Amino acid sequence: MVSESSDLGIFERIRQELMSWPGVTSHPHRFGGTEFRVNGREMGHLHGDRLADLPFPKDVGRKLIEEGRASPHHVLPQSGWISYYIHGNESVHDVVELFQLQYNRMTSYVQKKSS
Repeated sequence: MVSESSDLGIFERIRQELMSWPGVTSHPHRFGGTEFRVNGREMGHLHGDRLADLPFPKDVGRKLIEEGRASPHHVLPQSGWISYYIHGNESVHDVVELFQLQYNRMTSYVQKKSS
């Protein structure tokens, strides 16, 4: 559950939520910002309080864009990566929801693979 504390900035609220999930780690991202990984693989990264980028399979990324839940990646629009432009506190829930979708996708794959 995302903290509703107004004492925390947007980035910190998102970071705290993601870091509360089992197996999630954070690292500096090679193009700036903070990268979040699960099982050693990147779930996505944040560029401060402005932008979230997440790598999805092309079909999933396309569906998220069609549904209006994300935009094509700001640098690699045909890649399957999506971008979400953060517009204040009201965006926190949507960003966390995208990371949750990614987390569930990535951890269920590992669970299926190891079963």
